[in-house]
Amino acid sequence: MSASSHDHPELGPPELIEVADGVYAYVQPDGSWYINNTGFVVGPSSVISIDGCSTERRTRAYLDRIATVSPAPVSMLINTHHHGDHTYGNSLFGTATIIAQEKCRDEMIAFGPPGNTGIWEPVDWGNVTLAPPTLTFADRVRLWSGDRPLEVSYVGQAAHTSNDSLVWLPEQEVLFCGDLLFNGGTPFLLMGSLRGAIDVLTNVVAPIPARVIVPGHGAPCDHQLIGTVVGYLEFVLAIAQRGIDAGLSPLETARQTDLGEYDGWLDRERIVGNLHRAYADLGAAGGADGSSADGSSVDVIAALTDMIAYNGGQPLSCYA
Repeated sequence: MSASSHDHPELGPPELIEVADGVYAYVQPDGSWYINNTGFVVGPSSVISIDGCSTERRTRAYLDRIATVSPAPVSMLINTHHHGDHTYGNSLFGTATIIAQEKCRDEMIAFGPPGNTGIWEPVDWGNVTLAPPTLTFADRVRLWSGDRPLEVSYVGQAAHTSNDSLVWLPEQEVLFCGDLLFNGGTPFLLMGSLRGAIDVLTNVVAPIPARVIVPGHGAPCDHQLIGTVVGYLEFVLAIAQRGIDAGLSPLETARQTDLGEYDGWLDRERIVGNLHRAYADLGAAGGADGSSADGSSVDVIAALTDMIAYNGGQPLSCYA
């Protein structure tokens, strides 16, 4: 059956959490569409930010919050992937060097600046302009906050997107993993790969000895969330295979799916986009092998349009 997005909650103020000495997570409720987490590391003379926010208002509020902790400038901004909730605010970071995996730059330029397309409820993006990364890497790069390293590494394959990166602070045992993990929200793999994400979470993220993990959306967590998200992705792949075997479209399959334990997660309409991706992963759509490692073999607009149909024909809720 079809279902609408969650009702508008009373969104509380962003929470600043010191997850280690000089390392902060900036958690924005409620973590739904375009409401993401960021974080920053305070050094002796500069600040390194992990991701920005989606709108001018939210990004300026984040920068103001950084200033309450340190008067030092943000010298480096790491983008964990290209999605606009993490990157649209890039242009407001002044002279900071913007760092990301090389595919992130390509995807940001291809997507262009934000706009209101009718997919989501209208958003006041404010005065933000396209600001792609100015320093890119293929596999990994090490940054320094004083004498403390930040290891920034590409996960090696499509997962949440084609260009996901991890930010690991080994001395503080803190991992920023971008949207490879959602805490309390439905993961979204339309532009990546479910199979790839399962592999990355199981074999790349899980072995990292993190004391604290900061997901792209939702509260900081521990390793237990990894198994929860992998369980959801395996659930979607199993549902997709049943839909393929029955000759159903992703939308038809979604409408017949009981989400069970995942029904209460935010943005439940993402099941449709995830099924579009799962069909491609399983070889039922897209290119010759259906693997769609770069996200190109799924019709993203068609998938988003199906999500609106699942949502009762209404634009998707967005409180950014």
